[in-house]
Amino acid sequence: MARGRPSRAAARRSEPARSEPARSETPQQDSDDEMVDAPESRADTPKEEEEDAESAAHGSEEEAAPSERSPSPAVIQPFPRKKRLGRPPKNRPPDWNVIEPDNTSEGGTPIKRKRGRPSGGGRGRPPKGGPSHTTRVPIDKEGNMMDVVNDEVDLPEDEEGEQKVDKLGNLMGGRDYRVRIFTIKGRGDRQYMLSTEPARCCGFRDSYLFFTKHMKLYKIIIDDSEKRDLIDREIIPHSYKGRAIGVVTARSVFREFGARIIIGGKRVIDDYYVTAAKESGAVEGELADPNDRLPPPGEPYNKNQYVAWHGASSVYHTGVPSVPTANGKPVPGKRKVNITSANWQFEHGSAASRFNSNLSKLRRANLTGVYDPQTNLMCYPKVTQPTHARWEEVPVEESDVPPLVRRKYLVVDSVFQQPPFAGLGLPGPDGDFVDVGINGIPTLDDEDKKHMKPEELEAFAQIKREEQEWRSQWGGENTDGARAKPKIGFVGVPV
Repeated sequence: MARGRPSRAAARRSEPARSEPARSETPQQDSDDEMVDAPESRADTPKEEEEDAESAAHGSEEEAAPSERSPSPAVIQPFPRKKRLGRPPKNRPPDWNVIEPDNTSEGGTPIKRKRGRPSGGGRGRPPKGGPSHTTRVPIDKEGNMMDVVNDEVDLPEDEEGEQKVDKLGNLMGGRDYRVRIFTIKGRGDRQYMLSTEPARCCGFRDSYLFFTKHMKLYKIIIDDSEKRDLIDREIIPHSYKGRAIGVVTARSVFREFGARIIIGGKRVIDDYYVTAAKESGAVEGELADPNDRLPPPGEPYNKNQYVAWHGASSVYHTGVPSVPTANGKPVPGKRKVNITSANWQFEHGSAASRFNSNLSKLRRANLTGVYDPQTNLMCYPKVTQPTHARWEEVPVEESDVPPLVRRKYLVVDSVFQQPPFAGLGLPGPDGDFVDVGINGIPTLDDEDKKHMKPEELEAFAQIKREEQEWRSQWGGENTDGARAKPKIGFVGVPV
């Protein structure tokens, strides 16, 4: 499109307004390397007011002389600052490389994103000012949230269990906990336990698994004032002042574990839920923890065996080398003794005694098994392993097992039977095929028997009869293994 003559309105618009005083022209700068930003007030001032004033004064002239090009208001755009070269300074000025987009106000300018990690604490460190552990909200099996009353989960009470513990966690009937219990400042006379002590007492490595496996226990994180009170009472060491200490009510632990948390606790007798214990098949009066080390009569129970700083945790075992040392004393060097005519008998007897002691140690070590790295198996001496097995069903009239137990459970009693004397070999009809070499007492030829005395032949015959009687007690796999005979159908398939 060819460029036409500019209109009269456009020419007047380019001239300064008549009401405004004349302005001097800005002299040209010597250096054009960097442009000065336009003031923000000019960019923010709208142009409609000036155009309306001009159009009102010269409206008749514009209507008389229409223009070929549509008039557009002049928009003053700020020129961006040229980006400087080199490494940016550490402390940048406020106007360093700030590029504002067009038609945006100062309040809507986006902030330039910084490189690197966001500002904050160290790697993996929680924010300061609060506990490092949050208390888990207890839920039931259906996923519903459970109420917490008096620092423990609100569960239905058992009438028989309430006769063994009161509302504050104190045991009744002469019972006592296997771990330490204490009160906490500001929480009344309710008894609490450090969560790590009942966890170790019940066989857990730490309190995390303790609360994860038992969802009915509620973990409480005490604050600094309560922690300071426990330190003053020497319940926890002073080094625990910066840690998150978790406690649990003694009543909830007894309600969850029953006899396992009681000193010398017996099943059903010392359990909180007696009915549930009987339904699970617990034997009344049986020790809940057979591995518990009970003290002799008259001595107190050692409750510190589950305390971390008393040896229950390997963290407090100072002075232990990082590489484990070999057990036992170091092997001494060979002792040199001058043999004389006065001590040769004593030294000979001592050497024979040491040799016999070494043989006995090797035999005892073989009884526990020898690892074979080629087959990845534990090998045991042949004379210590059974060679045959026989199943025998005990008649009902000869059994002392209750009928209720016989109907629901399979009761197996293992009885080990030894031969009358050694050297009889493997019993059963297939013993000769399993054993390597001569199985039992070898047979003698007629020529050997001719050279034997009559009493020797009688003794040999007696031994052979005893061997035959011993081996005849054991049958094959079908009889001793109680194998049922399969019934074959007409199509040749067992039915």
